[in-house]
Amino acid sequence: MAKIKITQIKSLIGSTKSQKATMEVLGLKRMHQVVEHENTPQIIGMINKMRHLLKIEEIK
Repeated sequence: MAKIKITQIKSLIGSTKSQKATMEVLGLKRMHQVVEHENTPQIIGMINKMRHLLKIEEIK
């Protein structure tokens, strides 16, 4: 499977508990932190929910 690099580009201040929990599950705890995940339907769903706070890049 392909890998995805996820970077948090905006703050979680003012976000709901659900959004904060989703970011924690993705492994993002602070601004400009970068994590890598497999491209699975579960990860894509979480990214779609939080796409306004994230930058996504595909790793080849």
